[in-house]
Amino acid sequence: MKSIVIPLQGLDCVDCARVIETSLKRMPGVRDARLDFTRAELTVEGDADPELLRERIRQLGFTPLEAHAPASRSLTFAGFWKTLSTDRSLRVTLPGLFLLLGSLFLPRLDVNGAWRIVLQLAALLAAGFPIFRSGLRSLFLDRKLTINFLLTLAVIGAVVINETPEAFVILILFHLSEAMETYTNDHARAVLTEFADLAPKTAVRVGESGEEIVPIESLALEDVVIVRAGERFPMDGVIVEGNSEINQAPITGESRLIPKQAGDPVISGTINGQGVLKVRVTAVAQDTTVQRIVNLVLDARAVKARQEKFIDRFAAVYTPLVVAAAVLTALVPTLLFGQPLWNSAGGYGWLHRALSLLMIGCPCALIVSTPVTIISGLTRAARAGVIFKGGVYLESLSRSKLAAFDKTGTLTLGKPVILTVKAVDCKGGEQCEPCNDLLALASSLEYYSTHPLGQAVVNAAQERNVHTRYRPAEHLELLNGRGQQGYVNGKMATVGSLPLFDAEHQVPAELRQETLAAESQGQTTMLVCDGERVRGFLGAQDGVRPEAQAVVAALKQRGMRTVMLTGDNVETAEQVAGLVGLDESHAGLLPEEKYKLLGELKQKYGQVLMVGDGSNDSPALASADIGIGMGGAGNAQVLETADVVLMQDDLSQLPFAFDLSRYVNRLIRQNISISLGVKVMVAVLALFGLTPLWVAVLADIGITLIVTLNGMRAIGFQPA
Repeated sequence: MKSIVIPLQGLDCVDCARVIETSLKRMPGVRDARLDFTRAELTVEGDADPELLRERIRQLGFTPLEAHAPASRSLTFAGFWKTLSTDRSLRVTLPGLFLLLGSLFLPRLDVNGAWRIVLQLAALLAAGFPIFRSGLRSLFLDRKLTINFLLTLAVIGAVVINETPEAFVILILFHLSEAMETYTNDHARAVLTEFADLAPKTAVRVGESGEEIVPIESLALEDVVIVRAGERFPMDGVIVEGNSEINQAPITGESRLIPKQAGDPVISGTINGQGVLKVRVTAVAQDTTVQRIVNLVLDARAVKARQEKFIDRFAAVYTPLVVAAAVLTALVPTLLFGQPLWNSAGGYGWLHRALSLLMIGCPCALIVSTPVTIISGLTRAARAGVIFKGGVYLESLSRSKLAAFDKTGTLTLGKPVILTVKAVDCKGGEQCEPCNDLLALASSLEYYSTHPLGQAVVNAAQERNVHTRYRPAEHLELLNGRGQQGYVNGKMATVGSLPLFDAEHQVPAELRQETLAAESQGQTTMLVCDGERVRGFLGAQDGVRPEAQAVVAALKQRGMRTVMLTGDNVETAEQVAGLVGLDESHAGLLPEEKYKLLGELKQKYGQVLMVGDGSNDSPALASADIGIGMGGAGNAQVLETADVVLMQDDLSQLPFAFDLSRYVNRLIRQNISISLGVKVMVAVLALFGLTPLWVAVLADIGITLIVTLNGMRAIGFQPA
């Protein structure tokens, strides 16, 4: 099975475009077809012939493309005029307009009235043929009623009641509305994909013959590139020569410059602040951080918001209901109450009123109200360094009732240092030989660790120059989140928490008291043994993030309860919880206990979000209603596992994400209320015979434009 992506042209209305999905799903060899309206792309899963797929798309009245044309990025009159001048539907309307104008002058030339009718029908056919064809094909090929079919019925009805010029005005207004939707959606798509332009298209590679300018696609791992002051890094890499201050705002949204030197990682799309750097490439073009962000933001459209799914289901039955209501409006007053069907000098007949109801009933504004808001919110978040992996998470984040935090690397800096090294046979002072040997043994066990505590042990051993005393441990085995064991010089050794050692080993009473004393001071302790002999313990301490207290207070102001889940000891957990102002803390938790506790918290409080840094907390992130990962700019695991990614290694983006979610939901509610409210009002006026057909069409166009522009306000969201 293969996946085929087909860019499309002519997607002016969400409802009409969905006909493509329905039609293609019925073709042989097609397993699934998904249309992304904002990206103007159709993804087909299966073994169907691509040419047959494109032919069916053409039959439905749309145009398959080989690649997208560049889209306008600014809402300007010049940009809109360019859209109008290149719109195919409007171009075919012009001949019809001339025919219609000619027909209006025929009576003055004393020409047979039949010619006037012929010219007017020809004008309608010229202006409306694409609409008529699409509407009828969707009905007969796929048995689906679309907006184009509603419009076809309205035009036929207008001709029947001798309102041919008004029918032509309906078509012109509809084409204008489609051009407006095309323009605004092209703008949204262009803004959304702007991240692809963050990385330069070429790079200066250091080759055997000197410097050469090459496309970034030709760069390979371990290539060395030169980045001068003011230039963007073309790829993710590691600095091998030079030092600078890096502007990471395009990726993470942070305003301060980050000092970097040889050995430090750099991210594609960020800017070299000064000097000349040589950078070794660590990720090829399709795997860079910039490309990952682009893929995540674009793929987020496939994960629909709850309200968007409801609107989709509602739209499936809405159009048939509108047609049925229009038919009943035309027939019931006429057949049961003797009311006039046709227009008269006294006012509009019930057929005219039914046609007005048909026009105002078009669901375009309702359908587009949610997607355009979601896509604008996703774009605004990405600009600020917050990546939502789907509209469902953007929409639901503000409904969270409880925020659960991991401790190490989330509420704390994730850079613990070893404060205590105490061997059982200590000779006096932490620099004695037994204590140094204890640290060396622990370093052997933690050599490959990616956890901050393990890295702190290795760093401490390097500072004392004992890190090479033992070879890295072999056959390492994790011990259920409480430690790990392996073979050092052929002998089993273990490093882990006090509860683990209490269960598995005989801990000397004096050592146990010293360990508890260190924990009471807020240290995280690790005991070490080789074989059955307990050798001593290490104590580490991590600083609390400077922004943690303010972020926790901000979440509380927004009505959320805050808790901490950690595998650390109770004393350290309570100390951190008190410093940042959490409502409660839960310590000494194994991974499966965190999972169970999150389930209990969901039942007690409702929707729960979990915040972590992706280091040993991925299961908890996955089990929460919304998992939020920090430091995504330098952590591929966070990009893969979290539902929402904070690109900065900073909690301060969390209140922004919450407020943006709340703002997006408010815009969605506004759009739905505006759409339904205006439609109901105009429908009532139509039933009382107070609206010409063109007014109903203009009202529908106006609503669609208003909800589109209102939804796009999310792009400019600014937190209070």
